[in-house]
Amino acid sequence: MTNEADAVREVASRGRIASHDLALATRAAKDAALHGMADALLGASSSILAANAEDVTRAEDHGTASNIVDRLRLTDERLAAMADGLRDVAGLPDPVGEVVRGSVLANGLELRQLRVPFGVVAMIYEARPNVTADAAGICLKSGNAVLLRGSSSARSSNAAIVTALRSALVASGLPQDAVQMVPGDSRESVKALMRARGLVDVLIPRGGAGLIQSVVEEASVPVIETGVGNCHVYVDASADLDQALAIVVNAKTHRTSVCNAAESLLVHEAVADDFLPRVVAALHAQDVTIHGDERFSAYDGVVEATDEDFGTEYLSLDISAAVVLDVEAAVEHIRTYSSGHSDAIVARDQATIRRFVAAVDSAAVLVNASTRFTDGGEFGFGAEIGISTQKLHARGPMGLQEMTSTKYVVVGDGHIR
Repeated sequence: MTNEADAVREVASRGRIASHDLALATRAAKDAALHGMADALLGASSSILAANAEDVTRAEDHGTASNIVDRLRLTDERLAAMADGLRDVAGLPDPVGEVVRGSVLANGLELRQLRVPFGVVAMIYEARPNVTADAAGICLKSGNAVLLRGSSSARSSNAAIVTALRSALVASGLPQDAVQMVPGDSRESVKALMRARGLVDVLIPRGGAGLIQSVVEEASVPVIETGVGNCHVYVDASADLDQALAIVVNAKTHRTSVCNAAESLLVHEAVADDFLPRVVAALHAQDVTIHGDERFSAYDGVVEATDEDFGTEYLSLDISAAVVLDVEAAVEHIRTYSSGHSDAIVARDQATIRRFVAAVDSAAVLVNASTRFTDGGEFGFGAEIGISTQKLHARGPMGLQEMTSTKYVVVGDGHIR
């Protein structure tokens, strides 16, 4: 085992010890720590933003794509939002100890299923330093220690954020090792974290398709898989076209570098003649490049789409677009190309809406709303640790409940079997 792998196992061991104390912490203690963490972020804003400026400058000097730089960049407003997210999490009910179900069995045994922390949660993520605070807050509230392995591109930012968060934990009386950065920048440290079975209970990758796939394939630690966002907006024949236009433009352009941004537009042929010139003009006005099928390509400035375009998560001012025969054709297109993240329908016909909602198998299906709403904060979770596209216990934005497991408590009175 290399020195770097040893160092990873050392922080994981410390996280395991911290998790034992966290599992017993009261809601009041955890909430006080979360408020202290929010205050610490703002109190350290100068050092955090200075560290982030180093990361951003380095990324720009290396020719990093502008959408990735946008994910990396922190501002006073984004830092304030991170602090607000921690306070929002503090205001949510504590999931630990919640009774999922309970009953008295025929033999008189009292049976309860309770929510409990996982123990130690590890995160491997790319670029976005706001994830550092979000993950720390959600894990703390749900009673878990967290090990944070961000990308080297954000190492200065993440280090400054974690330093602030750990100082708040010390002040609150909770173990500072409840929040730790994983040492090392090499692939070796990532491998060590993925294979720390017995020290790490759950591993969550958050980033591009390559990162997620490599973690899923190589980890021996249980993985909750987050997914990329090839998100669709389908405009039905029954849609209010003014509403549809606003939704499409918002879903695509509100923030392009995030996984809930729309990457594909489908339009029912019955409204194509009316809607296409309007949506093409509106998207072009926002500097969006449209990769369109034959109907869309008839408009100036539209690039002819390939199959690869329809399957691409652009994370940029690009969108694929096609005209479809009906809702069934839209569903089939989504089944073929969607990543199962978020897909939306704009329609007024209730039968069509019901059919779309039932047939589209994505973590979130939105009706007459932008895909940008698939977000833990927007869902009222305070923040999120990621958006899962798998089909196990956690699907969609993962908040506090998704960061818990359960155990059964069985109470008898001398019962024997």
